[in-house]
Amino acid sequence: MPHLTVHLPENRLTGRELMLVAALTEAIADVYGEWARDLVSVRLAGVPAGRFAQGGKAVDTNASVTLGVRAGLFDRPDAAQITARLGTALTDAVTRVIGDDVRAGTTVELVASPPERTFVGGALAV
Repeated sequence: MPHLTVHLPENRLTGRELMLVAALTEAIADVYGEWARDLVSVRLAGVPAGRFAQGGKAVDTNASVTLGVRAGLFDRPDAAQITARLGTALTDAVTRVIGDDVRAGTTVELVASPPERTFVGGALAV
């Protein structure tokens, strides 16, 4: 199950939530396939002004995307291609909705979870 957590400056996110959720979901479906669409879980977090900083200065042009994936993704022969596609697709989704000026400040982090460490509704996710 792809789990996304996205932190964006609040002033850039407000009013664009539904568009961003749709764009991120579409990005995952484009990379993984249509089967993944209904499994995409998105959490958006607006960061108040002055609480996103780069180089010691407050900015409103950064975005942070964390994608929780199964650890097996990194063991696939095509892992380098898949991870590169995820990084590009998610960055493109953010910039398409929020604006291209956040591209340079957008980070995408893929966090691996072994199958025995992912639970949904209190039960081990299969």
